Amino acid sequence: MLFSEVLGQAHIKNHLTTSVDKGRIAHAQLFVGPEGSGTLPMALAYAQYILCSNTNGENTGGNDACNLKFKNFSHPDLHFAFPVTTSDKVKSKPVSSFYLEEWRQLLEQQPYGNLFDWYKLLGVDNKQGQIGVDEALEIVKSLSLKSYEGGYKVMIIWMAEKMNIPAANKLLKLIEEPPEKTIFILIAEDEEQIINTILSRCQVLHFPPLAEEAITEALVKNYHIENAVATKIAHQSNGNYNKACDLIYQDSEDIQFEKWFILWVRSAFKARGNKSAIHDLISWSEEIAKTGRETQKKFLSFCLNYFRQALLLNYKADELVYLEPKSEDFKLEKFAPFVHDANILEISDELQDAIYHIERNGNSKIILTDLSIKLTRLLHKKSQAM
Repeated sequence: MLFSEVLGQAHIKNHLTTSVDKGRIAHAQLFVGPEGSGTLPMALAYAQYILCSNTNGENTGGNDACNLKFKNFSHPDLHFAFPVTTSDKVKSKPVSSFYLEEWRQLLEQQPYGNLFDWYKLLGVDNKQGQIGVDEALEIVKSLSLKSYEGGYKVMIIWMAEKMNIPAANKLLKLIEEPPEKTIFILIAEDEEQIINTILSRCQVLHFPPLAEEAITEALVKNYHIENAVATKIAHQSNGNYNKACDLIYQDSEDIQFEKWFILWVRSAFKARGNKSAIHDLISWSEEIAKTGRETQKKFLSFCLNYFRQALLLNYKADELVYLEPKSEDFKLEKFAPFVHDANILEISDELQDAIYHIERNGNSKIILTDLSIKLTRLLHKKSQAM
């Protein structure tokens, strides 16, 4: 992948290529950035720059045969690890090497994709993947071998926060003292979920959300749409190129999430002193509980963001509001006054607690029903400023 194909982040590109040119490559690096900010594409371009001995800040002019192998991400000294789970294809002890064909498909079609996109591609969005101890053993085994082409070996670990503690402990020594010319690039959206013993061994590089201009330019170039339309989508995407692409195709899961959210808050408003509305909330909880846990977690994160946007609008921070409801009969301006100083912290805490419990395999129906009843109380709270 060319650095010119990676959107924005010019200062990070310059830092990475300069460090290689000067022979100062950290053996363990952690790229941290929100979804759609380009951490994975940057890691791919960086790995190519190292492995193919490219110069002058771009992946050209080095080893042409090596650069050609990166066209389909099949360089023998480039290794991957990513969250996996059992599926129709792999019944037990899943590891990344069993899913390389699907992984390369994701890199080719959706390098800015998220974990939800990956699970959908595998057809396991009703499960939660992880990087487990079997994966760690595979990593140790593959990196103990000599480099195929006699140079560097690069191990990219995507969504490193999904590495469980036994796997992390297995890799500690290897990450701290890797074999000669072995580079670890860990990629994460939330570094707080990575255990400190791994974190302390990595050089951390933070990626900001993409600039609206970079997303607009990419949308116009890649999708041949008008600049005004691209600008509007770039604003709605909030620095997330993956979301911007979804909005182009009207394929974003956010469209379905918004329908669930509107039904939820309307039922919560009605439920106070209304038994029939309580039944609506229970039915809603049962419906969401039928979806996969990754879908449930992503939906609750969407709700969290929706409440934050409403709060910003309520307190006249209009320049920070990028959300535009797709439903014609639901106006953010009318909903915003119900999200304020007296309830936003509790709403946020309850949503984050629900995400935590779902992630730890709690009963989704009970968790969502409990959350819904609490929301009924919280939405009827009066602002302290009134």
